[in-house]
Amino acid sequence: MAKKYKHLFFDLDRTLWDFEKSALEAFKIMYNSFHLKNKGINDWREFHEKYEKHNLALWDMYRHGKIEKEQLRWKRFADTLQEYGINNQQLAKELGDEYVRLSPRIVNLYPHVLEVLDYLSKKYHLHIITNGFEEVQHIKLQTSGMDKFFDVIVTSEKAGIKKPDTGIFEFALKNAHAKKEESLMIGDDYEVDILGAKAAGIDQVFFRPNNENNELISTYAITDMIDLKNFL
Repeated sequence: MAKKYKHLFFDLDRTLWDFEKSALEAFKIMYNSFHLKNKGINDWREFHEKYEKHNLALWDMYRHGKIEKEQLRWKRFADTLQEYGINNQQLAKELGDEYVRLSPRIVNLYPHVLEVLDYLSKKYHLHIITNGFEEVQHIKLQTSGMDKFFDVIVTSEKAGIKKPDTGIFEFALKNAHAKKEESLMIGDDYEVDILGAKAAGIDQVFFRPNNENNELISTYAITDMIDLKNFL
């Protein structure tokens, strides 16, 4: 069955790029450089945990068009600082800007990513479909050396539509000159990547690095990128 594919579309964050690992390293650096301990924040890991809660909620709002990108960038830090009784929008904006600058330059990929991309790029056309910020995602691809493997990079900003909307998948197919029956979407988010691609008529690979969500249905499922070599 795998022989029918010509185009492979990858999500980036939490699929190729180990988002959590890079984020944690960025937060530790920022905690020290912004002297947050002096502001009453005693633990950088706790600060990151509180941030994650607000970040997830605000990203869901962003995905549904309820807030703009620029507001998301600083409000997730403002809401986190509020938990420590710190009402400082300027500090939140500075943290937001520094996080966007710093995190895509701290390279952490999942195991075997470069090896597998090199292998697949010799057999298929590889592309990216991501909801991440335009400038940030391109920096990640460049700093990691992954950019050389991909033909078309589609961000939700570029498309004007966010996953799981079928429109972004159709936009990507058009830009890649790909047919949906010859395409395969690889991603970690079941609702956004897998169900979104399925609704667009595209086969899917559900990436489950922690071997969770075994009951969820997709065309294929893997726990390590190396597993792609078993059927592609």
